[in-house]
Amino acid sequence: MTTSHPPTTLLDDSIEATRPHCHPVRGRANAGIFTVLDRYQHHLLGARKRELLADLPPTVVELGSGTGASLRYLSPGSRLIAIEPNVHMHAALRRHAARRGVDVEIRQESAERTSLPDASVDAVICTLVLCTVSDPAAAVAEVRRILRPGGRFIFVEHVRAEPRPLRRLQKIVGRPWRYVFEGCELDRDTAGILAAAGFADLRIDHFRLGGVFVPIWPQVCGTATA
Repeated sequence: MTTSHPPTTLLDDSIEATRPHCHPVRGRANAGIFTVLDRYQHHLLGARKRELLADLPPTVVELGSGTGASLRYLSPGSRLIAIEPNVHMHAALRRHAARRGVDVEIRQESAERTSLPDASVDAVICTLVLCTVSDPAAAVAEVRRILRPGGRFIFVEHVRAEPRPLRRLQKIVGRPWRYVFEGCELDRDTAGILAAAGFADLRIDHFRLGGVFVPIWPQVCGTATA
């Protein structure tokens, strides 16, 4: 007996056409890099992320979940809707979610255009991701669209440096950095983008990361409320 399959629909074609492109070499390389850097990132940001993510609802959306760096801060039994366009991250993400007791649903979509309904989620988290998206303002607008009134957007992002020597370094290494880290921009005014997004309430903390990755020392973190 042969099994028949439904014909491809226009909707299927539309979804496939809008699915983000994943570079076959850099995509795999980045999955490996972030797996290796997982413990170091936790060393640098762990205390701050634990505080920011301490009181989350049972279901959370994350932009750019990567290989699962934020999973250790979620309560066992939580549900994570992971917006992760790099398919090479997915296996590690599923594996780490299972180990942490987190139910994960992975969507290979861009942060600027998800398939989530309007006003459908209570919390969105985002860590070192708005630097890599093509249009960070559109990604933040998408967060506002999917958040329910009173929902929270929790973020940790590196930003443009104010001291001239460090900003000069960001410009010098900007091009190779973008190539290695799949489009990561070192000098974005993410705080300004968030301020212009029209959230009901926005709280931003500027801090210095430290560590070996000097170009991303200037960072912001905080919470925006829809």
